[in-house]
Amino acid sequence: MISMAEKLLVTRDLNIAADETPILRDVNFSIEAGTTTVLMGPNGAGKTTLGHALMGNPEYQVASGTITFNGEDITDYSPDKRAVAGMFMSFQAPVEVPGVPLATFLRAIVATRPELKLRGAKFKKRVAEIMDQLNMDPSYLDRELNVGFSGGEKKKLEMLQLLLLQPKLAILDETDSGLDVDALDTVSRAINLYQEMGGTLLMITHNTRILEHVKVDKVQVLVRGQIVDAGCSDLILEIDNKGFERYVAEGSGSASVAAAQENQSKAFSEFNVEDALANMEAALEEHDQAGE
Repeated sequence: MISMAEKLLVTRDLNIAADETPILRDVNFSIEAGTTTVLMGPNGAGKTTLGHALMGNPEYQVASGTITFNGEDITDYSPDKRAVAGMFMSFQAPVEVPGVPLATFLRAIVATRPELKLRGAKFKKRVAEIMDQLNMDPSYLDRELNVGFSGGEKKKLEMLQLLLLQPKLAILDETDSGLDVDALDTVSRAINLYQEMGGTLLMITHNTRILEHVKVDKVQVLVRGQIVDAGCSDLILEIDNKGFERYVAEGSGSASVAAAQENQSKAFSEFNVEDALANMEAALEEHDQAGE
């Protein structure tokens, strides 16, 4: 186990590009285990890019620098290897996966985390507990993953996965985007439950609304691909009152960042469903052979 004071995630001189377009420049920051860090910045600043880069999205190339997680250099790790290591990312727009029931998907992702010891009845009981905590209809389990779900329902499903997997680090990208009051309350409750488990959070947002419901330890401000300020939770109130104007220098540097993000945003939302199903079936077969 990592102590509370130990740094779980560290980036050093991280430079990220997409299609040879520089997006992030010399990003240096760290997240201590068991804490909540908020990454804020105006639209097009590169916040989502950083989240995807940390998670290993292949559409974003590490031009230079390193990413260390749990004391291990993961700069060259694939997304699935980072997930197995204990990283998790909740997306702005979760992808729909026709043909894959939610229950099957949950069993498949749990199968990659044998240390959770969630098999058979224990798995069903834990899923039921979380769905009850989040006021989710059990019938969701029989529906195809994210297909036909509203934006708020999709975000609830992301929170279900978060609480089920209990990752060491959760990266939440604009989780509050498009949520109504009820859905925001549910998502906030899930985040609070994860924090109570001792989980570590990186919350990406430009809106302070959800932060009213979450205990925040540190704030990082990203503008035009660079960390320009850092502080405690008091910085949130300052940004809420004054915006990001004092951080934004003259020029149009953010335009290339926004354009590159738009061109690359499909990386985790376009994939071969047949391959995904095959991978799930393999994971479930291995899980079942381990004994339920």
